Amino acid sequence: MTAPVGEEIVLARAYLIRVAEPPAFALHAFVDVVGPVEAADLVRRGDVPDAVRSETEARRDLDLASDDLRNAEKVGARLVVPEDPDWPAWQLLCLAPSTGRGPRGTGRPLGLWTRGSVPVANLFDRAVSVVGARSATGYGEHVAAELGFELVQAGMTVVSGAAYGIDGAAHRGALSAGGPTVAVLGCGIDLAYPAGHSGLIEGIAAAGLVVSEYPPGTTPARHRFLVRNRLIAALSSATVVVEAGVRSGARNTAATAASLGKVVMAVPGPITSVMSVGCHDLLRTGGAVVAGSIPEIVEAVGPVGANLDPSRKDLRRSTDGLGEEALRVHDALRREESMDAEQVAVEAGLPLDRVRTLLPELEITGHVTRLDDGWRQQEGGDRHG
Repeated sequence: MTAPVGEEIVLARAYLIRVAEPPAFALHAFVDVVGPVEAADLVRRGDVPDAVRSETEARRDLDLASDDLRNAEKVGARLVVPEDPDWPAWQLLCLAPSTGRGPRGTGRPLGLWTRGSVPVANLFDRAVSVVGARSATGYGEHVAAELGFELVQAGMTVVSGAAYGIDGAAHRGALSAGGPTVAVLGCGIDLAYPAGHSGLIEGIAAAGLVVSEYPPGTTPARHRFLVRNRLIAALSSATVVVEAGVRSGARNTAATAASLGKVVMAVPGPITSVMSVGCHDLLRTGGAVVAGSIPEIVEAVGPVGANLDPSRKDLRRSTDGLGEEALRVHDALRREESMDAEQVAVEAGLPLDRVRTLLPELEITGHVTRLDDGWRQQEGGDRHG
């Protein structure tokens, strides 16, 4: 197994991923404080806070990290961790508790098992999620396939869940355009679910990426698909719902995407179709904007999802997607001179502890630079006003 970070860190995170069912909110916060290696050691010994113990006690003796890494390697997969330069830090930042944007239960993953031919970092800057009903109509599958094809033609990555119906149609449309597309699974990276899509999943791995936060061998379960949906929402800039029932996983993904500040669109269908009731309800309640045509969707998601025309880089600011408080911290900084956290707090009008949380996150995403004497806005960052 080869990895761009130290083996000790990869083994520690592989262990932690198995011993806690995602989203392990308390464990993730614990890892942020003490680091993955020490966290793994303390979890093994049971010497952890009560909230962490509640998440890990049942499985802390399952130290299968080496086996999991070997089993992943057998299917051409590897574990990507937050310490890895390939980690999609910017996309997953919206799941951090400090953003205050995601609903309860939308914590960040401790790591991601990935299988595919395309580096993770190259996939999600221009990504759109396409989701919908498993029991899709012919109309829905046609729209999803066309959407997958046109988004790839426009230079975007199509993200979905590899399920029957809309998901599968969107993936196939993307593949027919030459990819890339990303399938986020609710089971182990070494399993093909649904079984009828094993060939499709292999095709996705060949042209894009298959992703799971569950260790190899983890069986599919309903709650895991609901947890998986937060990653589908987070890893893209917009979510398009093609068909959905009133109560469905697609509605769950749309609600999560909206709570994370992402663009949500819904495709209208026949008023007599039960498979379009969920889309119509999203539109009626203001949970989504209408997606009336493929060009309309591409136009709507373009400014937040990608620079569709490389000659028009002025259409996108580097600060697009920052939360309100993060943007205030960014704009409080200067490029010419350093500021300490106390000065930034005064300038931004935010509590000091909040500023101290946001500054490292903005450093991760390349918006600010940490120096010996304080913080500066990164060169090339946007000024607002």
